[in-house]
Amino acid sequence: MGFIMEFAENLVLRLMEDPKERDRKFREHLYAVKDRCEKTKEMWALPLRPYGFWTFERHNSQLRWDAQISQVEGRRDPYDDLLEHSRDTDIGKSK
Repeated sequence: MGFIMEFAENLVLRLMEDPKERDRKFREHLYAVKDRCEKTKEMWALPLRPYGFWTFERHNSQLRWDAQISQVEGRRDPYDDLLEHSRDTDIGKSK
């Protein structure tokens, strides 16, 4: 009976993880995840477009040229309606 108990004990000890080895692996994993997170945060801090991208003449001309973009809420100039209205009344007077 002692042989069976000794065999079972050795089997269980072989199958068990070493707590120090498990902690070392977990710590390595944790440090790797932390490094990835810091790298991701640094990348998120960078602008998506280079400095001055939105002031390029090509971008501004596209905004003026494309009516679907230029008349979007927030980009539409509130004075445009007044100018169009004044033009319509001026045209109506000249007839």
